[in-house]
Amino acid sequence: MMDEKRNIKSPALILFSLMAVKIAAQYFLIHPSFDLQRDEYLHLDLANHPAWGYMSVPPVTSWIAMAIKFLGNDMFWVKFFPALFGAFTMFFCWKIVEELGGRLFAKVLVALAVLFSVLLRINTLFQPNSFEILAWTAAFYFLVRYLHRGTVVNLYVLAFVFAIAFLNKYNVMFPMAGIGLAWLMLPERRLLWTPHLAGAAILFLLLIAPNIYWQYTHGIPFVKHMRELADSQLVNMERSNFIKEQVLFFMHPLFLSVLAIIGFFRLKSFSPYRVFPLGILITLGIYIWFHAKGYYAAGLYPALLAFGAVYLDHRTYTRNRIWRPVTLLLVVALFIPFLLIAFPYASAETMAASPEKYRRLGLLRWEDGKEHALQQDFADMLGWREMAYLTDSAVSLVKEKDQTLIIADNYGEAGAVNYHGTTGLRAVSFNADYVYWFPVGKPLKHIVRIVSASNFRKDPELKDERSFCDTMIFVGEVSSTYAIEKGTKLFLMKNLKGDVWPVIEKEIGEKTGSSK
Repeated sequence: MMDEKRNIKSPALILFSLMAVKIAAQYFLIHPSFDLQRDEYLHLDLANHPAWGYMSVPPVTSWIAMAIKFLGNDMFWVKFFPALFGAFTMFFCWKIVEELGGRLFAKVLVALAVLFSVLLRINTLFQPNSFEILAWTAAFYFLVRYLHRGTVVNLYVLAFVFAIAFLNKYNVMFPMAGIGLAWLMLPERRLLWTPHLAGAAILFLLLIAPNIYWQYTHGIPFVKHMRELADSQLVNMERSNFIKEQVLFFMHPLFLSVLAIIGFFRLKSFSPYRVFPLGILITLGIYIWFHAKGYYAAGLYPALLAFGAVYLDHRTYTRNRIWRPVTLLLVVALFIPFLLIAFPYASAETMAASPEKYRRLGLLRWEDGKEHALQQDFADMLGWREMAYLTDSAVSLVKEKDQTLIIADNYGEAGAVNYHGTTGLRAVSFNADYVYWFPVGKPLKHIVRIVSASNFRKDPELKDERSFCDTMIFVGEVSSTYAIEKGTKLFLMKNLKGDVWPVIEKEIGEKTGSSK
């Protein structure tokens, strides 16, 4: 009896131990000289503006930000939640293997494949991507359960998970479309013809309705955001790079993905799940067509790795005990080269001194299409504390702090000042969601202007700013060598001439599309 209980508890203990390792690992992969990343600052600021939608993301990220704020808003909690989502991604992969009849070897194999993967990098950042990958994997798990068991409750849970995924990031519409089209092309489509499909669809629509309504009442800013993204970033994304990144992201357990595809052709027990390979192929085709970034598709792979682990578990040679630890060690060993290029584990100066390994993989090419000294994601984690310190210094030069407004050129600057600043003033910007957060009508006497280096090059005289104030004081500039924001300058516009709110409101109207 005792042995039976121990056998039941042992797999669960292994799973939760690996999940604990996953969470703990996220705290040791970023050198302490790096700040948060640009997007993280915006996402944390969403906690101060509760809503059912935003220009940049749906509302789930703001709910997580509120939890972080409630817990103290410090770095530990900022890193904890993405790590937790990564750990539960591992959990659902384990459960997929279990649903497919895989044994303990397959469960441990897929857990290690997820642990030692690109998710380790994604889960270091507080962005929608970590929850997105978790939600997709959970959705695929409940899809497997529905296909395996045919119980309609899984169809409703699937609709619920897809709705939460939608409220986290609209990107989920692509795999939904891919899986949906694949399902219609296969014999398994007979499982669709049930009244419960309509019920699940209604549940999905009811859950996302508040966000849809928010988008409608705000002029559908998501469309504008996507157009700007396509014009400024996606246009520089080469389709060949997207394909290369699919291999690079899951390079170490790539053999599991290949085995999964083979298994769909050779393993009879996989035949009810053929919607997965076809759906993934269709989804990838859609991404390639739209010049998507490589990581957009990252959520497709954890479930595929689970199928690969089960297929390998079914092969005769894995019954030879010596091959099992060798396979597990191989997954870990193949991850080491990725570890050396995907994490800012050393200082920026150290990494910039040895650029060749990054250049060979195209990692130094930024979204502007040019090569730089440091990877863009890493360069985007530098200079923010310095910027906040300069902003505090600018505010200290005026007596009427409550009549001072901080206006930044982009959301990263505004968010970093709001996170690291100590003045109590909240920065705004005509960029992203900050355009909705101006304290319109507030008595205004001074403005602290944060001017990015690129905008300063276009107008080094700052003629418009100077025309609105009596005195223009240069406070300082970001000097961090490898930061994207290097050269960003701060000015104090002291003693404004008249009421500048009509000018600000006009700019807000143009940005939001509400100008008359």
